[in-house]
Amino acid sequence: MRQPFQFGAFGRPVPSYSQMLSEIRQGQVKALELQPRQRQVSVTYKNGKRVDVPVFSENQLLLRTAEQARVPLTVRDERGEEATAGLVTNALLLVLLLAGLGLLIRRSAQVANKAMGFGRSQPRLQAEGAIPVRFEDVAGIEEAKEELQEVVTFLRSPERFTAVGAKIPRGVLLVGPPGTGKTLLARAIAGEAGVPFFSMAASEFVELFVGVGASRVRDLFRQAKAKAPCIIFIDEIDAVGRQRGAGIGGGNDEREQTLNQLLTEMDGFEDNGGVILLAATNRPDVLDSALMRPGRFDRRITVDLPDRRGREEILAVHARSRPLDPSVQLADWAARTPGFSGADLSNLLNEAAILTARRQQSSIDEQALSDALERITMGLTAAPLQDSAKKRLIAYHEVGHALLTTLVPHADRLDKVTLLPRAGGVGGFARTMPDEDILDSGLISRAYLLARLVVLLGGRAAEMVVFGPSEVTQGASGDLQMVSRICREMVTRYGFSELGPVALEGEDAEVFLGRDWVRSQAHYSLATGNRIDRQVRDLACWALDRAIAILSPRRSLMDELVERLIEEETIEGDRFRQAVEAWQVAHPDVAGEGLQVTAVASAAAPVVLAAT
Repeated sequence: MRQPFQFGAFGRPVPSYSQMLSEIRQGQVKALELQPRQRQVSVTYKNGKRVDVPVFSENQLLLRTAEQARVPLTVRDERGEEATAGLVTNALLLVLLLAGLGLLIRRSAQVANKAMGFGRSQPRLQAEGAIPVRFEDVAGIEEAKEELQEVVTFLRSPERFTAVGAKIPRGVLLVGPPGTGKTLLARAIAGEAGVPFFSMAASEFVELFVGVGASRVRDLFRQAKAKAPCIIFIDEIDAVGRQRGAGIGGGNDEREQTLNQLLTEMDGFEDNGGVILLAATNRPDVLDSALMRPGRFDRRITVDLPDRRGREEILAVHARSRPLDPSVQLADWAARTPGFSGADLSNLLNEAAILTARRQQSSIDEQALSDALERITMGLTAAPLQDSAKKRLIAYHEVGHALLTTLVPHADRLDKVTLLPRAGGVGGFARTMPDEDILDSGLISRAYLLARLVVLLGGRAAEMVVFGPSEVTQGASGDLQMVSRICREMVTRYGFSELGPVALEGEDAEVFLGRDWVRSQAHYSLATGNRIDRQVRDLACWALDRAIAILSPRRSLMDELVERLIEEETIEGDRFRQAVEAWQVAHPDVAGEGLQVTAVASAAAPVVLAAT
C-alpha cells in the first residue's frame, strides 16, 4: 500500500519519514543533507527533485539506512551561520545603545542651553524701516501724536536738543482705556523715527524662578544699548510695575526684583542714552511711585476715547480697505457711536463686512452697519417672539423707557426701540444715544442723573400703570441695579443729597490679592450709614413716582405705541418722536401733565422737570 504524502508550504508533496527510508533502500535517492538545528533532511532524488523531510535530531536509523544504501549523507555545519547571526545581533544592540546614549546627551545639552539662556530676554526686534505704520495711519488721537512728535524728532536729529542742554525723556507712558490705540501709536513712533524697535509684554519677564525677570531686563537693555538709538516698548507694564509690598503677605519677590532692576536700568549709574522706553497700561493707578517719578517715566500721555471727529477719522482709516456704499455717511455713524474706541470702530466695520459677505452683496450699506452695531452692543439676534402676553408685556416695558426718554428733559436721545430679542435673554430694548458734550467733558449734572433715574425706572412704572402693582415682573432687575448704583454715587460721591457736599465713599480701587477678604472700614458712623441708605431709597422712590406721574395720563398713547411696536417690531427714534408729538398736539390738555414736578428735596436747588 502506497504511503500518503504530506504537502509543504508551496503545495509540493513531502514524503513521510518512513517513505523516505523506503525510497533510500529502493535506490531512488541521490544525496542527503542533514540539518540538525532545523531538524530536517534535504532529500535529492535521482530525477532532480529536492524536498525537505522533518526528522529527529538524533537519528541513527537514517544514518544506517543511508550507509547500507550507499547514499552520500552530508551534515551541514551551522556554526558559521550562528556566529554571523550573533555578530549581527550584537552589532544592532550596540547601535541601539549608542543611539540612545546620543539622544540622552543631546537632550541634556538642550536642557543645559535652556538653563543657561533662561535669563535671556527674547524681544521681538523690528529693524530700521521694517515697520510700515506711520502717524497718518493712527487717527482720532491727535493730542497724543503731537506730544510724541518731539520723541521722533530727537531720534532723528538729537543734536537739536543736546545743543541747548536738553535731555530727551527716558520713558514715555501711554495711558488709556483698552482699544484706544496705545500699541498702534508705539508702532507708529518706531515707523516714523526709522530706528530699531524692541517690543515685549511685561508678563514675559516674570517666571517661576526668582531672578529670571531681573536677568531678562538686564539682557533687554544690553541689546538695546548695542543698537542705540532705539525704542523699547513694554506692553501692559502693570504686570511688573505694580506697587511693591501690596497685598496679603507682601508682594511677589520675583515681580519686585524685576521692577527693581527695571528702575535701575531706567535711571541708575550707567547711562542708557539713546534708548527710549515706551510703555502702555490701562491701570496707571496701580503703578509704583518710584516708576512714575521724573527721570524714569518723565512723560505720561493720555490716550483717551476719540471724540466725534476722531471717530469719523478712525472710520475713514478702516474704510480704506472696505467697499462702502455711497449712501453711507461716516459722519452719521461717528455720531451714532459715542464712547466707542478705535478697536470698537474697527470691529464695527469688520462685522458689517462679514454680514455683507453673508448676504452676498458687493458693498457695505446702512443696513449692514446697523445690524453690526446691534450685534456688538446687544448681542446676536434670537428667534422673534410670538404675539403673546409675554411679547405685549415686553412692549409696554420698552415703550415706558422710550416714552420717558422722549418726554423728560436732560435725558439721552432715543435711537430706536425694538422687540427683536437678543441672545442672553434680552427680549427687547430701547437704545439711546448719550449726549456728546457730556462724554467729551466728563461733567455730569445733577439734572442729567435725575432724568436718567426716571428713564431707567420707566419699564417698572409702565408695568405698574398698565398691569397694576401686583403684576409687575422681574424684568426691571437690571434697571434696579443701575438705579441703586447711581443713587448711591449721587449721595456718597457727588454731594447731591441732604448730607451736603461731602464725599463719603471713593472708587472701589482694590486691585491686589485679598480685595474680597479685606475691606477698609467705612469712614462714617453707623448713623450716617443709615442716612445714606435712606437717601438712596428716597431718590429711587422719587424717580419711580415721577415716572408713574408722567406715564399715567398718557395711557392711551402707550397703548397706541405698543400696538404699533408689536406690528412693526422696531420703531426708529425719529418716527417715535413724531408719533409722541402728534398725540400731544391732539391732546393739549395732558401735554404738560406730570412734567411740572419738583425734584426730591435736598440742600441744593431743586430741579424742575419741565417740558421744553
